[in-house]
Amino acid sequence: MRVIDLAAEHRDLFAICLEDWSAEAKEAGPRRAQWIERFLARGLRAKLAVDDAGKVGGMIQYLPIAQSCVQGTGLYLILCIWIPDLKHGGFRGSGTGTALLEAAEADARQLGAQGMAAWGIWLPFWMKASWFKRHGYRKADRRGMAVLLWKPFSADAEPPRWYPRRRVFPDPVPGKVNITAFVNGWCMAGNLTAERARRAAVELGDKVAYVEVDTSEPGAVAKWGVSDAVFVDGREVRSGPPPTYEKMRAIIAKRIKA
Repeated sequence: MRVIDLAAEHRDLFAICLEDWSAEAKEAGPRRAQWIERFLARGLRAKLAVDDAGKVGGMIQYLPIAQSCVQGTGLYLILCIWIPDLKHGGFRGSGTGTALLEAAEADARQLGAQGMAAWGIWLPFWMKASWFKRHGYRKADRRGMAVLLWKPFSADAEPPRWYPRRRVFPDPVPGKVNITAFVNGWCMAGNLTAERARRAAVELGDKVAYVEVDTSEPGAVAKWGVSDAVFVDGREVRSGPPPTYEKMRAIIAKRIKA
């Protein structure tokens, strides 16, 4: 296994997070592909793990923290490390994650970064905070289950912070169920949740008001304090894992009935 830079030949696969077997990935992919196109010009970086035959089995993506949904200066932020399991052609369990992380850190150092930041979950799920801690990262901030971690490269580096969460949303439309979708574009889970909320709102017709907030601009996250989430009349829909379209529609329909 070796680590390579993202190239044009792998862009389509990268846009669906290496999940060419997944219908969900293809549903979320178009929005993510648009995000990639825009953010490559804003400093997005990616590394891929490939075998001797050229098969891709892991990825890491990271960008300047000033272009992200996190407060910070002089750092790069890891958006995700994803390694499919062996069943789906990935290299999980073979040290691929460590190799990708080390390659990304070396790249960030060469680019002049003062440190690397990452987010993780303190429970033992995907993007485990404990895994980053074993690789020298320490906690900088926490919000719910999400932990913001960092590894300084220089003595003058400053830790990152989450933007404060706010409870102020776009003005609701009276007499309707109001759906507010905050969507950044980088994450398939966030894209799926927003897309399914939008489809349900269209199907349920004039009883629903759907507003989508593009949080791909850092200023938007600073304003709202949220990057990817869907709210139905101010109540957040759980999105880990993303709800099915049927469940999303049922949540909105129940609110209409109420």
